[in-house]
Amino acid sequence: MKTSYYEASARDRVAGILDADSFTEILPPTQRIVSPHLLALDLPAAFDDGVVIGRGTLSGNPVLIAAQEGDFMGGAVGEVQGAKLRGLLERAVQEQPAAVLLLLETGGVRLQEANAGLIAVSEVMRAILTARSAGVPVLGAIGGQYGCFGGMGIAARCCDALVMSEEGRLGLSGPEVIETAGGVEEFDSRDRALVWRTVGGKHRYLIGDCARLVDDQIAAFRDALMDLIASHEALTLETVSREHAMLAQRIERFGACTDALDIWRDLGWEDPAVVPMLDTATFVQRASTRLAR
Repeated sequence: MKTSYYEASARDRVAGILDADSFTEILPPTQRIVSPHLLALDLPAAFDDGVVIGRGTLSGNPVLIAAQEGDFMGGAVGEVQGAKLRGLLERAVQEQPAAVLLLLETGGVRLQEANAGLIAVSEVMRAILTARSAGVPVLGAIGGQYGCFGGMGIAARCCDALVMSEEGRLGLSGPEVIETAGGVEEFDSRDRALVWRTVGGKHRYLIGDCARLVDDQIAAFRDALMDLIASHEALTLETVSREHAMLAQRIERFGACTDALDIWRDLGWEDPAVVPMLDTATFVQRASTRLAR
């Protein structure tokens, strides 16, 4: 089994994060629940519709878990995948596990079933907030090659907290979408340095979008998720108000910035160009006094 989170499949990530032999899959491929929309368009389908869901334990604590498979249609969400995610979150309200873990890797909604996919993503967002309001922590992990974009990028920020690696990316519109809509002058999707300093894990950590930045190792994601379960803070009016205040301050402070380098400089990095070159441990240590939180 691969130890790199970036290179691992959805099932490898589940197996590596949960306690050994504790995972029980819900609606496994043997059930053959596939997208009717893809079949109608004569397109290849997957018997799990690109998402693995089930229950297991993490350090002995019962959890529910979902992992999107980026190698199937870039992890794009359709009606069946969305229903599986929503159903898992609704089950959490009834079962009250220690947490729901969402291992996210998706480019957004499938264009082939756009309306159904958009509805599904909105239902996932509502289910995340319902689970949180019922006292169940919902934690996300982002570190796959397709990142987390589109409506699921919004869903990710509905979680209690996120764990990301430097390789992970989080945003609403993906780089190619921005370039198509606004032109290469607005955003050059082929400029990898630009992409990663705009939507990559280090930037998301610095501006407060993710709670933990870890190395690209499944074990590192596991440790961070265990830590977040232990330090979970309930969803209350106070926590929501604090989050809104942080976002308002972020807009006021960085609203005029045109590049992440400007933000990093404002945060106190004398030479912001060094940020991408730092290893994770050094970066996190140096960033401890420079977070926009």
